[in-house]
Amino acid sequence: MFPGATDGREGSATAAESDRGGANFVVVGAPLDVSTTFQPGTRFGPRRIRSFAEPFDDYDHRTDQFFSDLAVEDHGDVRAWDDAKEYLEYLEGTLRGVVWDDAVPLTLGGEHTVSLAGVRAVEPEVVVVLDAHLDLYEAYDGNRLSHASVTRRILEEAGVEEVVVLSARTGSEVEWDRAQRRDVTVVPPEAVGNRSLVDVIAGRKTYLSVDIDAADPAYAPGTGTMEPFGLEPRELRTVVREVAPYAGGFDVVEVNDRDDGQSAALAAKLVREFVFSHADDRYGR
Repeated sequence: MFPGATDGREGSATAAESDRGGANFVVVGAPLDVSTTFQPGTRFGPRRIRSFAEPFDDYDHRTDQFFSDLAVEDHGDVRAWDDAKEYLEYLEGTLRGVVWDDAVPLTLGGEHTVSLAGVRAVEPEVVVVLDAHLDLYEAYDGNRLSHASVTRRILEEAGVEEVVVLSARTGSEVEWDRAQRRDVTVVPPEAVGNRSLVDVIAGRKTYLSVDIDAADPAYAPGTGTMEPFGLEPRELRTVVREVAPYAGGFDVVEVNDRDDGQSAALAAKLVREFVFSHADDRYGR
């Protein structure tokens, strides 16, 4: 279980008692690992994120809140299999159930493809993505559901008006051409600290996705495709804090088991920052 969350797994005593009616946030693990293109291992992401959250204090001084007081429930993992299309449909159903219960889904990846299920469940107008890569391939190696195509698939969803990609620093010529259209805004790493998103997301239904490779690999080496010259952790934290009050769904993806826990610890901390910031705004503190 994610530390500070109640056990919402099917058959657990706490799940039977709460029936999720009182949850404000629901953690859902999505260990999909079928299209990673360099170093696999995202199937271990949800487990590692939960594990490396263990030493964090329950109390948050900035917002004067206790994580365990914020009605966070952990649904456990939605077990993955090798048919990405079917898995995304099943995961979408789980996340949509969270939304229908008036809770915010917090998805732990898993490869970035799982973000598509989160977007479908939340049905946002704008999607903010922290990512080193554009992920705008029409298909990668013939696979339209590759993690390298997830932003392209998100743009095809009904209701999605715009995707804002923060920290993108690499992509193919075709992807950069696609990024020139009006429905895509790309902010390079060096400009992220000077760009407020409030004018873009205020009054619009929003989804936030964090690919851990948005961070420089010096800080988050446990990811499939490392790309130097990325963001520092504090810059990711600033974005998460700013967007969280507006976001109806959140995910952190592409964490694998190929480091000593740096990536998982950062991911876990960003989950907590999202919850504290969203709850702080919700309760008007």
